[in-house]
Amino acid sequence: MVEAVQDAGVVVTGAGGGIGAALARRFAAEGARVVVNDLDAAKAKAVADEIGGIAVPGDASAIVAEARDALGGTVDVYCANAGVASGGSEAAGENVWALAWDVNVMAHVRAAQELLPAWLERGSGRFISTVSAAGLLTMIGAAPYSVTKHGAYAFAEWLSLTYRHRGLKVHAICPQGVRTDMLDATGSAGDLVLQPTAIEPEDVAEALFQGIEEDRFLILPHPEVAGYYQVRAGEPDRWLATMNHIQQKWEAGR
Repeated sequence: MVEAVQDAGVVVTGAGGGIGAALARRFAAEGARVVVNDLDAAKAKAVADEIGGIAVPGDASAIVAEARDALGGTVDVYCANAGVASGGSEAAGENVWALAWDVNVMAHVRAAQELLPAWLERGSGRFISTVSAAGLLTMIGAAPYSVTKHGAYAFAEWLSLTYRHRGLKVHAICPQGVRTDMLDATGSAGDLVLQPTAIEPEDVAEALFQGIEEDRFLILPHPEVAGYYQVRAGEPDRWLATMNHIQQKWEAGR
């Protein structure tokens, strides 16, 4: 059992399935009191009933106050997990870009605005952002997703460097392919890049809890991402050439 989360009040957004449901189950198994959030009320209730949690359905951007009340007045851990996998290029519609920005970035910002005053006053709180390896690297065929996941990572990084001395713990989870409905929706690009090394949602939860125990900011359920990230930073032209090769392979196979 991870002592840091025992009896903690935990909120997991987008927890009706996939990574969010796996996180909710793991937190409950570790002794936390869990609010399960999802836009789909039936899915939120099903997971909450399974784990002995509390379902608070609705838009992840707007449920912090209700979740806090459901937990008796205090949120200790907030998992900003809800996301949208918006594909397309620079030509994607304004509505596609706006939705990706709102869900993948601004929902995290709004949650932090609600949570941080109390957390900073008491000197403790834990913000967990489900980002994606696309936030460290990129994803072919998905400009809105890649760009906004970079934004989600940058916001988590900013929170950590700004408030860690005031007791805020921040974790950014950056997996590659995870066997969820979102992966299925990535189509041929996901089949090429993500499916071959895809892991289970429970593997992501395990990686997070190892990171919590080790007090690590960056959580890499696929450890090889660290090497890709180093190449991207140290040899950007080499990395871009490699990614362009993958892009060409995808275009040829479509």
